[in-house]
Amino acid sequence: MSTSMGELSVSPAISVILPVLNEEAHLAESVTAILSQDYIGSFEIILALGPSHDQTNVIAEKLAARDSRVKIVTNPSGKTAAGLNLAIAASESPVIVRVDGHAKIPDNYLSLAVSILRESGAVNVGGVMAAEGVTKFEVAVSRAMRSPLGVGASRFHTGGNAGEVDTVYLGAFRREAINAVGGFDERYTRAQDWELNHRLRKNGGKIYFDPRLQVTYRPRPSIRKLAKQYFQYGRWRRVVSRSHPGTVNLRYLAPPFTLLGTFTSIILGLLIHPFFFLPAAVYGVFLLTSSILIAKSAREFISLLAIIPTMHFAWGAGYVSSTKTLR
Repeated sequence: MSTSMGELSVSPAISVILPVLNEEAHLAESVTAILSQDYIGSFEIILALGPSHDQTNVIAEKLAARDSRVKIVTNPSGKTAAGLNLAIAASESPVIVRVDGHAKIPDNYLSLAVSILRESGAVNVGGVMAAEGVTKFEVAVSRAMRSPLGVGASRFHTGGNAGEVDTVYLGAFRREAINAVGGFDERYTRAQDWELNHRLRKNGGKIYFDPRLQVTYRPRPSIRKLAKQYFQYGRWRRVVSRSHPGTVNLRYLAPPFTLLGTFTSIILGLLIHPFFFLPAAVYGVFLLTSSILIAKSAREFISLLAIIPTMHFAWGAGYVSSTKTLR
């Protein structure tokens, strides 16, 4: 049964929560963008600081000293879900807006999020994960992340019409809806946002996508870090599938099938007959075509030949190799 939600005021107080770990490169930019909001209501920023190995916590302390709206809570485990729950517990606002330490929101983001929450009747609203790189490699990654050829047809990656969806990027939540389902599940290292949105929907809530909500996302700066990120995505999406049977769709199965099909094709082609190279050749043609269509320069084309299969195969390898079962 769903929990009935009270009416939101026009400008409710907002708590913007950020789980932060090793974000020295982008944290100041992220927090400055939040502080620059045109929102007429009151808002605070709560940074859940994990045990970073860089200067992140020093930067956070300076930001808090500079503006009283910035508050800090300690997240000893450094895990995202735990940090989010600690930040929510330290807040009292009726609206909770999640932002990451490597994300930058436009100055009308809070105003727009509250307006969409009120108009849609949703318990969580979100928009486009607008990947935008700084280095040439990151720019190439961002192009792959914003193309259906790189990440599939998910609206929060590629855009689309406003409407009800399964999940959104980050999100602006009604606090009472989060409390009603018990917050983020701290057993999840990744996919905790998808899993929470699943429980919110099961509880009768609506998750709503609106492309006007654009969030600048900074991609991983190297192939190694990109592979690690997508491996974790695949691994934990498999955990969600086990925990919530019936939530798998073809988009989630495409990377593991591509991985297994391509490598099986190569092995059989080498051991039995060249005919078996056909599936691998098909993926090779897809990769070349996708890189040509996405790239804006010869250098990006070369980079995408490595970036696209890294995203696909790492995600697939994480999904295939995942044996974790939550207890």
